[in-house]
Amino acid sequence: MATIRLYIDEDSMDRGLLRALRARGVDVITALDEGMIERSDADHLDHAVAQGRVLYTCNVADFYRLHSLFLTQGKFHAGLILAPQQRYSIGEQTRRLLKLVNTKSAEEMKNHMEFLQAWGE
Repeated sequence: MATIRLYIDEDSMDRGLLRALRARGVDVITALDEGMIERSDADHLDHAVAQGRVLYTCNVADFYRLHSLFLTQGKFHAGLILAPQQRYSIGEQTRRLLKLVNTKSAEEMKNHMEFLQAWGE
């Protein structure tokens, strides 16, 4: 079972979150790591697709729309994880993301969208 690898867009990048995930063995890269700052949402999703990574973002509305557009166009993505902006602390985001990454496989995330709020206690 392949493990989920994450790509965090610039709306969701936080050093504390990144450190916490990496310290727990999660394979994660950011828009900053990849030179993707100030790119369009579609560019971020295309980059995540090219890297085979699940995209994590707090930009819920735009990526929900892109997910729907991808499916209607017959395109594929590695998955999306959406979280409402500034709703969760770094610790809470870390706990919920770890629960998701340790429960779902990369295969199960293909063309699938998850909401971070569903991964609470």
